[in-house]
Amino acid sequence: MSGPKAGGSRFLYAPFDAANARIEANERVLEERWDALTFRLQQIEGTLDRLERRLWLAVMGVAGAVLAQGVNYLISL
Repeated sequence: MSGPKAGGSRFLYAPFDAANARIEANERVLEERWDALTFRLQQIEGTLDRLERRLWLAVMGVAGAVLAQGVNYLISL
């Protein structure tokens, strides 16, 4: 049984490399995890950008209110 016979299946005699198949499966899983991680990080970055814009809007609103009160005080003198 050193090689395939004339009527036999080649899969009966062909070697199967289980370690290589396992490594390839792990690589595919890691690639999918990396894609999911990249997607989540992009969502987090978008959320942080929106939050930063809101914070700057709040800061500018407070600064505008303080300046308006200061100008109102100067005009009333």
